[in-house]
Amino acid sequence: MDLELLYKNIGIKEMNAMQKSAFKASDNQQDIVLLSPTGSGKTLAFLIPILRDLKPDVKGVQCLILVPARELALQIESVFKSMKVDFKVTCCYGGHNTKIEQNTLVEAPAVLIGTPGRIAYHLRNENFDPAIAKALVLDEFDKALELGFQEDMSFIINQLINVNHRILTSATEMQDIPEFVGLENDKTVSYLKNKEVKPDLHMKLVNTISEDKLDTLFNLICKIGNKRMLIFCNHRDAVDRISNLLNEKGIARESFHGGMEQDERERALLKFRNDSVRVLITTDLAARGLDIPEVDSIIHYQLPPKEAAFIHRNGRTARMNAKGSVYLIISNDENFPFVQAGLPIENLGGTYKIPVRTPFQTIYISAGKKDKINKVDIVGFLFKKGNLEKQDIGIIEVKDNTSYVAINRQKVPDVLKTLNGLKLKNKKVKMQIAY
Repeated sequence: MDLELLYKNIGIKEMNAMQKSAFKASDNQQDIVLLSPTGSGKTLAFLIPILRDLKPDVKGVQCLILVPARELALQIESVFKSMKVDFKVTCCYGGHNTKIEQNTLVEAPAVLIGTPGRIAYHLRNENFDPAIAKALVLDEFDKALELGFQEDMSFIINQLINVNHRILTSATEMQDIPEFVGLENDKTVSYLKNKEVKPDLHMKLVNTISEDKLDTLFNLICKIGNKRMLIFCNHRDAVDRISNLLNEKGIARESFHGGMEQDERERALLKFRNDSVRVLITTDLAARGLDIPEVDSIIHYQLPPKEAAFIHRNGRTARMNAKGSVYLIISNDENFPFVQAGLPIENLGGTYKIPVRTPFQTIYISAGKKDKINKVDIVGFLFKKGNLEKQDIGIIEVKDNTSYVAINRQKVPDVLKTLNGLKLKNKKVKMQIAY
């Protein structure tokens, strides 16, 4: 494995201290428990050792990576593909078309990433051979246990009869690791208290009363301005209520919670990633393992009952040596033992303008991978027939049957008028604003 080339492909100069420690500790198929804060780079910390041990002449799934959420599966797949190595990777998760996954598993990938329920489904239907796998990664294992995946994970691990290398990751201390994991002579690599990976957070208290909490949030958003922010709530109905309020007040926002359909959730994250919106209102579902960019601010509209959830939420900002702000909106009748006393107070006494719209808007295109469409095709289409220039086009994401592209907001009306109904690589496509 050429580490220098790998670093170049993924855009880093070298592994950080935690990643180097995990790489060294996992040598010779040593089982490890990797404990490190959210945002410190755990994905690379297990992917690089896994890649080191993959065999080019072995056909079948050599490594299985289990994750608690579909968004995390997609993120890990994206990181692995960015390495540009000659090993196939696939991810399987609930809500995705099982037929498509079955067809993909016919020529099994070297690395299979998936949620426990969907991987258990494929094992029960004998869609891949578990006996070939030698490596197992349990990413965000504490979250998987919290969500109740023990039964599926136990079933899956019992099928992996030849696994001799296990990597378990967590962003919090783990008191008891279940026996079904099968750890043997494991080594713990903990960076939870290490200053090098500890996020540089600036926490601020926002005082309010219960009746004024929504107005307080609105004023805070306006004061923060045109920066990327996550607003955390404890319940789905709170997310929906705040989303409706902000929409009425003219603030562009997206919502994200477990009660939404999968395609709605994916579109929300996509628009947040490509800078079509900079405000995402969410439950703890977005606290870990999502493929979203660095955010400037975390706002706790409702604080969680447990400190661990509070820590995970805050981990969405100040990632990888960056700085971030955390705002705690607390009414006079609330008390949280884990909140540090004497936090600086954020004053909202001024008058603030509503944040302006972002430069980009997301456009839907009715063609995707199944139509042999890729990003290069879409760029060429927009350049040649849409008269766009390089700076007018943002992030492009190509799905199985659809594609999404961020386009200069001012040029969207003309683009839709010009291109809607034209052929993209021999297929007549429909284009519209992605709502």
